[in-house]
Amino acid sequence: MLVTERWLDFDIDRNQVCHHLGYEDNYKLPARILSLIDEYIENAHYLIEPSFSYVIRNIELVHGPIVVIEDSLTLKSRVIARLLEQCYKAAIFLVTIGKHLEETAYQLAEDGLVLQATVLDAIGSGAAERVADLVQDKIRETANTQGLVTSPRFSPGYCDWDVDQQKTIFQAVDGDALGIYLTERYLMIPRKSISGIIGIGPSNSDVENYNPCKTCKKYDCLGRRENLRK
Repeated sequence: MLVTERWLDFDIDRNQVCHHLGYEDNYKLPARILSLIDEYIENAHYLIEPSFSYVIRNIELVHGPIVVIEDSLTLKSRVIARLLEQCYKAAIFLVTIGKHLEETAYQLAEDGLVLQATVLDAIGSGAAERVADLVQDKIRETANTQGLVTSPRFSPGYCDWDVDQQKTIFQAVDGDALGIYLTERYLMIPRKSISGIIGIGPSNSDVENYNPCKTCKKYDCLGRRENLRK
């Protein structure tokens, strides 16, 4: 099943924007910056063109760190394999907010408006995460109608899942249709794009709460998950 959509209605989370600026609580930010965030959030929708695509495929084999998914899609990661060995299916997704916001942020920086560029860039990151959240919700709802549950989402570059496996994501989902392409180093353009995988398995499994961070001792990892739903 392939699902593609160009537009989503959503609100940008102010707290999430503050988080991308390096602040856990918005009350710690100066009033001037909070005002700027609110102003830019109100107008950022004109620069955002959210779109997404995902496909749900059966899991055919899990052996050691290797996962084979329907349509000859092969993943290599012990962390992802431990998740998917509990699952029947996997949802592979791409989301983006388009290129206009980051082009505007770049121009602001070129014009010497570094604070404004930084705030707009953080809004873009928050918006991309919000689109990914909504796609995750759609996949969860689809799974729930079948009596199944979904895992948190994981992206190439997480733990031992090498970023070069973006190739497999793009093999499963057509990035060109969304205006997303990969660089030679497997980075996505536009930058405000997210790719990844979500496991789909039985309700009596640990799929929903799967979190390799619980047993990992790398406490200073920037990707460490405290919120299991993300």
